[in-house]
Amino acid sequence: MNNNERTIDVLQELNQFVNDRIEGYERAANHTKDPAHQSYYNDLKTQSRQFSNEINSTISSMGGDTQSSTTAKGKVFRGWMDVKSTITGNDEEALIKANLTGEEWAQKAYNDALDHRTELPQNVVQMVEKQKQASLATCERLRQMEKSAD
Repeated sequence: MNNNERTIDVLQELNQFVNDRIEGYERAANHTKDPAHQSYYNDLKTQSRQFSNEINSTISSMGGDTQSSTTAKGKVFRGWMDVKSTITGNDEEALIKANLTGEEWAQKAYNDALDHRTELPQNVVQMVEKQKQASLATCERLRQMEKSAD
């Protein structure tokens, strides 16, 4: 596999996690009862769409097929969260914890992509690192929200 193909492969896999992020925050925005949380989740959904567009644009410019699907793991997790939210009545703390879990998965996906940094073009490494930092900031904010919900 040449570096171009490897880059496309890495970005397609990463974008599945970004698409999970879109789906997760859309669900969170629809399930939360807190208007401030709803606004934040909608902002994160918009940010995630921008990330996905950046990744897909890069994939497309390299001759690859854009990625619009999500991971199987993410689909199972969202299904489990739907069942849990039905039982708990959309408990805010459970929703925040679910978002935090999803964001931790995103961090792992960004780290996995960066494990290939020597094979990736510098502009791709910079894009992935920038998105990873934004995801890390989201993790911190969700942890603060979780402490406030206790």
